[in-house]
Amino acid sequence: MKRLFTTMLVLIGLTPTGSFPALAQDANSYIDDRSDGAALIRSLYNAIARQEYARAYSYFGDQKPAGGYQSFVDGYRDTVDVAVRTGPVTPEGAAGSTYEPVPVAVRSIDKAGKEQVFAGCYLTRIASATAQEPPFAPLHIEGAELEEVKGPWENAVPKVCHIPS
Repeated sequence: MKRLFTTMLVLIGLTPTGSFPALAQDANSYIDDRSDGAALIRSLYNAIARQEYARAYSYFGDQKPAGGYQSFVDGYRDTVDVAVRTGPVTPEGAAGSTYEPVPVAVRSIDKAGKEQVFAGCYLTRIASATAQEPPFAPLHIEGAELEEVKGPWENAVPKVCHIPS
């Protein structure tokens, strides 16, 4: 019974200790979840791990990554493994939208075996779903601020992120 409970926790995105696992690194599982900011970011890195770059790129709103789609794809050309950890998300409402700043740590490994760790914040946003008219705009990534950090990626998740002013 304990094993079944543990398996169910992992399937819904929690470990038995309550922390979030690095689900995006499991390239065998397709994860496409926009239910909250953390789930969206895990879906982004799941798409990257599976080399589904069009899906990954689609998680961004009007503010796409600098350089356009091909530059986005080229940025992951040598990546063979990627994993993400997310921290606590505190939704904030403003002007008919809900913003969710998502603290993250990302570990990537390239073809040469070099590991890099990045940490920072993604900002996700959804306009009030009840006020939208077609076409519906789902929760999406508004922007990100990540930088390379030293040390183990398990400890790199920022404690908190805030909405930029």
